[in-house]
Amino acid sequence: MDTRWLQDFVTLSEVRNFTRAAELRNLSQAAFSRRIQSLEQWLGARLIDRNAYPTQLTDAGERFRATAIELINQLAEARADIGGAPGRNQIRLAAPYALATTRLPGWWRQWDAEQACSCTLLTGNVHDTVSAFTAGAIDLLVCYHQAVQPLPLDLARFDCLTLGGDIIRPYAARARIASREWDLPGTPEAPVPLLMYSSSVYFARLIHAAIDGAARPLHGTRVFESEMSDVLRDLAAQGLGVAWLAESSVDEAAGLAPLASRDWDVEVAMLAYKQKACTRPAVNRLWQRMQACGASATA
Repeated sequence: MDTRWLQDFVTLSEVRNFTRAAELRNLSQAAFSRRIQSLEQWLGARLIDRNAYPTQLTDAGERFRATAIELINQLAEARADIGGAPGRNQIRLAAPYALATTRLPGWWRQWDAEQACSCTLLTGNVHDTVSAFTAGAIDLLVCYHQAVQPLPLDLARFDCLTLGGDIIRPYAARARIASREWDLPGTPEAPVPLLMYSSSVYFARLIHAAIDGAARPLHGTRVFESEMSDVLRDLAAQGLGVAWLAESSVDEAAGLAPLASRDWDVEVAMLAYKQKACTRPAVNRLWQRMQACGASATA
């Protein structure tokens, strides 16, 4: 058996869609379907009810899901132990780059004040981090959340902890704002230059939803696109356009200021997730510490 089949199956069991699961696993749908079929043949049982829509697990699939997650965790820990890494106290954590570079260092200082853990951090877009987490390759997921764009996570399987909140606001160079050169919504004759996130970034979906749902139409021209908020922030500071940035990530010394209109602000929560079925003592101890630090974590 190819152990990747387990990760494929867990991903499919989470998103309940072959096309979406194949995208998360970076496979064509045909190749992904063949791997699921190979797993079923190896087990000698049907795991997926292909007559149901959306995709549903069979009774055997529901029973096997917990086993698959546990096997993935055991394999990952065994690999860490054999490879010389401190597997027993190792925490595998995933977070988007924006949180990893702003909030995570302060949180980790509180969560692991006794320096009892060894952390391996995965940064990436929402597809990569959620896929790794649901496949069992990650112990803890820290991410942004907004009700209009919920993550595909089953709260019956995962514990969730609120770490705080933030606001994603449009920012521009102070000089541009002071000269009243730019403001939203712009006009058809003078559209505002926009520094936008790539479509794979979670923020991109939130910003598009805010633009679509605003009372006034926005007149802008996309002049630059990037997956990284740091790149967009620096471009905005150079006076090259308007960028949506998390309020907590903007330093006063950066030369940026928020635009006057609040119609395009996006409020987000910052959440942490852990699998309810996790049996690793180090992960559960850290989770308890995270819960105890909850009040201060929002600061």
